[in-house]
Amino acid sequence: MDIEDLRTFVEVADAGGVTPAAVRLGVSKSMVSRRISRLEAELGAQLVARNTRGIALTEEGATLRDYAARITAEMDAARETILPAGELRGRLRVAAPLSFGPTHFAPVLAQMARRHPHLQISSCYTDRFVDLITEGYDCAIRVGYLPDSNLVARRVGPLYGKFVASPDYIEANGLPETPDDLLVHQALMQGTESWQVMDGEVVRTIRPQGRFKADNGVALLAAALEGVGIARIPNGLTDEHIKAGTLVEVLTSYPPPPAGIFVVRPPGQHPAKKVRVLTDMLIECFDKGS
Repeated sequence: MDIEDLRTFVEVADAGGVTPAAVRLGVSKSMVSRRISRLEAELGAQLVARNTRGIALTEEGATLRDYAARITAEMDAARETILPAGELRGRLRVAAPLSFGPTHFAPVLAQMARRHPHLQISSCYTDRFVDLITEGYDCAIRVGYLPDSNLVARRVGPLYGKFVASPDYIEANGLPETPDDLLVHQALMQGTESWQVMDGEVVRTIRPQGRFKADNGVALLAAALEGVGIARIPNGLTDEHIKAGTLVEVLTSYPPPPAGIFVVRPPGQHPAKKVRVLTDMLIECFDKGS
């Protein structure tokens, strides 16, 4: 029984179809179909049934899926064990935020590709929280404050930010002096989230309001530069604008509490070696303050 046939079957089962499985595996749809047909012929059982929504596992397929997942995971662990020290092979699929990813994380991934010439790296930059399991990612790099989930998270560094606004906005609307003052200002937000501020050693939570929202830190930065409102943005996006005088820091006595940079992965007993290596590289790069 071919291990790649089993691996392909697991991807089809988890992705819910041949097309998404082909994308996750980086092969053609015809190759995926051939592997599934070969596995069914070898086992003498139908494993998947096509329907209007894609595919569904048969009873035999549902039984095989768990065994196949364990077998492929064990083979991956064995392969990592016998590889020469430090060598990585295979494919690493990683999601990273659009706001920070291309400028801060892409150089680390490029360095990883240079160090490991047999490793294929496929990265996706989006501020959408991708479903790692359904969409077949090995891990994701996320910034900010993580919501509760069943994913395994490893903090790789701090992320510091500021409340900022343009001089024109401050001139027109006044300078907020306390966290409560934010409630009468226009807040630039990613959604309906609350904001946290440090009041001495105490973390306070406020719920500002605003008419401009975006799922991207760069878009919020653009709105702040245009004088639309006050934004909470990581230092890496605001430093040059503060230096140039196009943005000013507000509420300097009540800064946001430090957030974090995290590597998150699907639950499992041990992370893949390629994920561990990426995590170590990110710690080396970012665990020094931001």
